[in-house]
Amino acid sequence: MSLTSAFPSVALAHKPTPLELLTNISRETGVNIWVKRDDCTGLAFGGNKARQLEYYIGQAVADGADMLLTTGAVQSNHVRCTVAAARKLGLDVEVQLEHRVDTQSHAYHHSGNPFIVELMGATVHHFPVGEDENAADDALYLRAEALRSSGRKPYVIPLANAHAPWGALGYVEAAEELLAQQHSMQLSPAAWVVASGSASTHAGLLVGLAACEADIALYGICVRRPADAQKARVWNKIKSVTKLFDSIQPPRQEQVQCDDRAFAPGYGVMSESVRQTLLRVARSDGMILDPTYTAKSFAGLLGLIDDGTLAPGSDVVYVHTGGTPAVFAYPEILTDD
Repeated sequence: MSLTSAFPSVALAHKPTPLELLTNISRETGVNIWVKRDDCTGLAFGGNKARQLEYYIGQAVADGADMLLTTGAVQSNHVRCTVAAARKLGLDVEVQLEHRVDTQSHAYHHSGNPFIVELMGATVHHFPVGEDENAADDALYLRAEALRSSGRKPYVIPLANAHAPWGALGYVEAAEELLAQQHSMQLSPAAWVVASGSASTHAGLLVGLAACEADIALYGICVRRPADAQKARVWNKIKSVTKLFDSIQPPRQEQVQCDDRAFAPGYGVMSESVRQTLLRVARSDGMILDPTYTAKSFAGLLGLIDDGTLAPGSDVVYVHTGGTPAVFAYPEILTDD
């Protein structure tokens, strides 16, 4: 029985996702890079949000909700997947897009994720601030009150860290899934590597590893904020996730490892090294990364190899959290080549 089986959930993701060797870059780097393909979870181009939404929407259905409200950046994978999940389950949906990236690029605002959101017919609101999670959530709750006054039953999926992190349960479950795959393939990786942004995926994996008593280092590569701030966020979310369980072995605070070497110049903006990482992976192994999350986290992984943290000949698991549609929002990936 899964650690999370007692919690309400709905079926959205294709599981288990594959665990496969990235053959050519593994040969180039001398480290065996295994990829947990959570870009293959289905649900309108997939990604890690499909697993998280299984538990958020499980709560919504249990509460009798007839519609979903959520918020995210213009190129939010979470927003895209929330709309897809609502359509799959026959729920109405409204989303709020925040101005997090300072660009007027037509491609950024109209291609990739927002294009797919429009394709699926979601009601879209715009929020002019990009770095105030509490204010973004407050706007959602105000909209929810207006909808309730007209007889609707909305469920808000919030952004800030102050709320119950139901989505992190998806990655407590994913940790169990990945450990089972490793066991069946007789793999003993020295580490896992994942993008660390909202912290639900990072925290969920750490809680799952600790609960399963698995001695594997997990490196969270910062994509939203610097390492010190991200470490505090992950630890706070771990404490919140642990409280959802009656009895579970939590990780130790020193196990929270955040690396911000690939974060600059900021959220949703590529450095040249991140752009080159995206191109390198696409052209060597045919795997697509995105500029905001996975190209940065893979650049961080390569940095861990280059500085000797991940030793030659060792195995490492890279958790591919998806985000593929966003490549269409950044035509400069190719035009600067």
